[in-house]
Parts: sequence; structure tokens; C-alpha cells
Amino acid sequence: DMVSDNRTLVTEFIILGFANAREVELLLFAAFFLMYVLTFTENVAVILVIGMDYRLHTPMYFFITNLSFLDIGYTTVTVPKMLANIAIQSQTISVTGCFTQLYIFFFLGSAECFLLTTMAYDRYLAICNPLHYTTIMDCRACLWLALGCWLGGFLAPALPTAFIFRLPFCGSNIINHFFCDSPPLLELSCQGVFEIEVINFVVGMTVLMSSFILTMISYIFIVATILHIPTAEGRSKAFSTCASHLTIVIIFYGTTMFMYIRTKTIQTFDFNKIVSVFYSVVTPVLNPVIYSLRNNDIKQGMRKVI
Repeated sequence: DMVSDNRTLVTEFIILGFANAREVELLLFAAFFLMYVLTFTENVAVILVIGMDYRLHTPMYFFITNLSFLDIGYTTVTVPKMLANIAIQSQTISVTGCFTQLYIFFFLGSAECFLLTTMAYDRYLAICNPLHYTTIMDCRACLWLALGCWLGGFLAPALPTAFIFRLPFCGSNIINHFFCDSPPLLELSCQGVFEIEVINFVVGMTVLMSSFILTMISYIFIVATILHIPTAEGRSKAFSTCASHLTIVIIFYGTTMFMYIRTKTIQTFDFNKIVSVFYSVVTPVLNPVIYSLRNNDIKQGMRKVI
């Protein structure tokens, strides 16, 4: 469809956010502000503790550091803008700003998928192949794996974002979300978007399912190995080294897959907002807590730093 001349193209979007009464908005502002401060503080603390404690300079903690950087970025790309919108009652975002936010959010989300897979592979090697672990997972391997996660994340949203960016937007410019997400953006286009929806879905599902399946394969081998450990103490010790990671995997994939594989009947944008809050705001707060609570090395490192 060609955009007719009598319709002006959109130059900025309005992010609706959580359009409620002012009292509710202020309550949301306080909650999101607290979660953002916690996310930032917790993850910076984890990065500093791992950086300053020489005993934590191992592959597992190197990947946890990467996860903390991702979580800081993941929330920073959405929450400060949302807080500013509530605080100054201005909900506008430029078209360029909107697409930048969309791209960075999916870049970091995809990188986190790949990183969780890499961490599962690291745990697989440590538990299933302990004798060769240090020779396989050396500094160079860790750097290449981490670089691969960041690069894979960077490339994954390039095609869908480029297609959405080329769409003409005319008429309504109100995004019914608290950040620039692709489904509410596609709703506003005055051109057919079926092909782009398909590309979006295929890319998203490829990233999610490939990383999830590889993570699960690692865990099948890990569980099989743990079950063959003769002592209960040995089994418990082996499982404790991957329990934190498994918890994070369940929370992360549980919410993101729910967003993708939900039926049309529950595809209301208000419902999407709630699920999005969970994986974009709540999960990054929980990740460092899960790792710190389950991990004696990080707890000891924290005591040293504090």
C-alpha cells in the first residue's frame, strides 16, 4: 500500500505507559525506581566483587560478570525513559529514539539467551568433563564464547528492526506499551505488516528455541552425570554448582517464551505489559540475588569488599 499524500507521516511516538490515575502512576514510579536502583547496585556489586577477588577469576564468574553487564543494560534501555515519562508527564519519543530502544532491547535480550546457553555449556564441562575442564575452558575460549554471545545478540535483531524501520507510520502515533516494543509498533503502521510479523516471529523463535534446546541438552547430560555420583553429598555438591543458573534459566525462558507462544485470545497489550515488566525489570533484579544467595564464594567476596 502506498501512503496517500493527504496523510502526514509520524515524526514522534507517544508511549502510553501505564495510563492510570496519578496516584497509581506515582506508586509505579516508586516501585520501578526502587527496582532499577536495586538492579544497578546489585549488579555493579557483583561485577566489583568478582573483579577484586582473585579466587573468583574463573570461567563461571567471568560469565556471571557478563550477565550482570547485560542486566544493567537491559533495564537501563527501558526503565529510565519510563520513569522520566511519569515524572515530567511527557510521553513523547522520537522515531529514531524509539527504534534505537527497540534494537538495543532485543540485542541485549538475544545476547542474554546466548550467554545462558554458554553458561550451561560451562557447567556441563565442569560436571561431566572435570579432568579436561581447565584445558578446554581457558581464557581464550571464555573470551571467544562471550564475544560470540554479544555479537550474536547484536546481529539477531538487525533484520527485523531494519524492516520495521522502513515501514510508513501515519495516523495514530500512540504506542500502547511502556517502551518501544515491536507488536504495538506494528499495530501503528499504515502498510501491511504480515511478512514483517513472520520475520519477527521466526527470528525471535530461532534465538529462543536454539539457545533453550542447547541449554536443555547440557542439563540432560548434567543430570545424568549427577545421578551416577555414588554419594548423596557428592550429588548435592555437583547440583549446587548449577542450581543458580538453572533457576535463572527457568525464570528467563519461562517469561520470554510465554510472550511468544501465547494464543491470540490473551494477546492484549495490557497483559503483555505485565509479562514484559517481569522479564525486563523483575528478572534483572532477581539474577544477582539468586547468584549471591546460593553462592558462598560471592558471599565471602562481598564481605571482603564491604
